[in-house]
Amino acid sequence: MTNSRIARCPLIVALIAWAVSQPAAAQPYPARNITFVVPFAAGGVADVIARIVAQKLDERTGWKIIVENRGGAGGNIGAHMVSVAEGDGYTVLATTTALAVNATVSRNKGYAVEDFKTVAVVATTPDVLAVHPSNPAKTLAEFITNAEGKTINFGSSGMGTTPHIATEYLLRELAKLNVTHVPFSGGAPAVSAALGNHVDLLSVSLPTAISQINDGGLLRALGVAARRSPSAPNVPTYAENGYLGLYSATWIGFFVPAQTPDTVVFRLNAEINEALKRADVPEKLQSIGFDVITTSPTEAMDYFKSEVANWGKMARAIGFSTD
Repeated sequence: MTNSRIARCPLIVALIAWAVSQPAAAQPYPARNITFVVPFAAGGVADVIARIVAQKLDERTGWKIIVENRGGAGGNIGAHMVSVAEGDGYTVLATTTALAVNATVSRNKGYAVEDFKTVAVVATTPDVLAVHPSNPAKTLAEFITNAEGKTINFGSSGMGTTPHIATEYLLRELAKLNVTHVPFSGGAPAVSAALGNHVDLLSVSLPTAISQINDGGLLRALGVAARRSPSAPNVPTYAENGYLGLYSATWIGFFVPAQTPDTVVFRLNAEINEALKRADVPEKLQSIGFDVITTSPTEAMDYFKSEVANWGKMARAIGFSTD
């Protein structure tokens, strides 16, 4: 049949037009490399865990994951990058509790929490309070009693971090102490200051100080937020010291742009959770102070929303914002 005869056949023309309008059959996900965007420098907890997950996904599924560090602005630069990316499952944010904190404290971050879907929260670790061994306090309750009527300082891993906000909330709002925050440019410098007895109290995430706490008693841990950690089982919780309902932890989660199809979100969630079950992963993470957790996308989103509310309450109580 010639082109001119085709053109004169309305049925054939209509069929051709319909066929051209249909999308090509969707390729199975993933059809190309996936990028994990870590909004912090290489070597931090988000980076370490993102790379462990990427490696285990490759081993289990053959998926190729590129880990890209886009640090800056307390995690906001990388988060903004993902928030405006195409929602196809190929750009994934691997971040920390900072995303929940920044929801309240950072007004000019360039994105909203509604710009993301939560894929999974995969690991968590409590913040810890510790002192130099020369300090007479053996518990958090003793430390607070000894500090009454004095001005004390505490060192943290930086302004606006979870240890900073939660500890200032605990000491100033709940314990009614006079406190001065001494921010450092990361957890390691804060630990060094505590080892040198240059701060009265150290507040960091547990992995940052776990070796100094567990090996030789270079630091004495007074309490951990939330629940006791298997990585430091002898350290009591804040609640055991009389401060109930104060939850302060660092977690690692994976997020995608809000327009990402649920089928992709659930596929990512299932494969990430399976990758974390690999025999050596829980042991490896526990050795650095983290506990593996398994969540569905719905559970992860509910947890994230509760964290936004939790950190918002504490940040507003101490009057903290970054811009």
